[in-house]
Amino acid sequence: DLPIRLTRKAPREAAKLLERYPEDVAARALALVNPALTVDILALLPETRRQRIAAADLSGRSEQWITDRNYPANTVGRQMDKPLAVFAPETTVREATARLRELAKRARLHLAFVTEGDGKLLGVFAFRSLLFAEPDAPVASLMNPELASLRPEMSLLEATKAIVAKHHPAYPVVDGAGKLIGMIRARTIFEQEAFEISAQAGKMVGVEAEERVSTSWLRSFRFRHPWLQLNLLTAFVAAGVVSVFQETLDQIVVLAVFLPVLAGQSGNTGCQALAVTLRGLALGEIDRLQAKSMFKEAWVGVLNGIFVGLVAGLGMYFFARSQGSASPFLLGLCVFLAMIMSCAASGVSGATIPLILKKLGADPATASSIFLTTMTDVVSMGAFLGLATLIAR
Repeated sequence: DLPIRLTRKAPREAAKLLERYPEDVAARALALVNPALTVDILALLPETRRQRIAAADLSGRSEQWITDRNYPANTVGRQMDKPLAVFAPETTVREATARLRELAKRARLHLAFVTEGDGKLLGVFAFRSLLFAEPDAPVASLMNPELASLRPEMSLLEATKAIVAKHHPAYPVVDGAGKLIGMIRARTIFEQEAFEISAQAGKMVGVEAEERVSTSWLRSFRFRHPWLQLNLLTAFVAAGVVSVFQETLDQIVVLAVFLPVLAGQSGNTGCQALAVTLRGLALGEIDRLQAKSMFKEAWVGVLNGIFVGLVAGLGMYFFARSQGSASPFLLGLCVFLAMIMSCAASGVSGATIPLILKKLGADPATASSIFLTTMTDVVSMGAFLGLATLIAR
């Protein structure tokens, strides 16, 4: 079960686990896990240990691991596996079958490839087609020349879009000249993309993509603590806004009760817009600021603010009356108007902040939420207390 245990750990922890095993066991396990994870694990091992594992590999994948290291993370090239079942077009079905039997003893096979002498890909064929072919027929007669091929520099998102409507276990990877340089399993693409999507939720609250359930408490602390310190600094900004209106709060104490209500509702409005925008960025639907999108989020925010503000305004009206306030109606109106303003501003912020961060070169999924929280807190509390100050005068 070593391959499964490696898959469930972050690369650094997987490398430590692998140190307990001899080179031949480590090589067999690495041949069965995601190629990108294999590359990341090997990069964390000492050079001598890395060389011994590569020498002990019997699956023929060690050269491919070295090639994959040259490509960035989250690209097809980083996930490539070595295409073992490669045949010349004139190879007979009988010869291909005999060779596949030998290959299957040392590696898991997914698809067979047909190439010219210079390595240029001609097509692919499924193993089941060998069952119905004449023994002396060339494999070229079995191949499908139209199967989608991928480029190593493609992102996993681009690869997902290219194969989502197809149903093949693996896909060839070719260079600019059309030469076969690797293969990638469909399962690998979808699993990695699913992992990236799942990691986005963690990034938004300061959890690193590497952190897993099995991550040590010290490493988890080092991952999470800087984010909390940064979050504390931004919270001071919101606190500073409240302090500006300290005199108003001293005069109308009931205002303090509704500050968390406004901050919470405007924050949720912003998060909704943020989620839609991040999804659009991930799917390639948007890549720049669009006036139409900003207007839509502002209008949705206004509508939400009106209906949520009515309920919150009524709540403030009855609460202020119960506390003997001199102007419960004006306080309820204050909450109503502040809710509309803060929800509209939050919607626009949720739609624009990730796009601005992307333009500046930052990761929108990682940095957006902290700026959004600050913006919604400042706007909601500032609008509410500013309107209340006008009433107090």
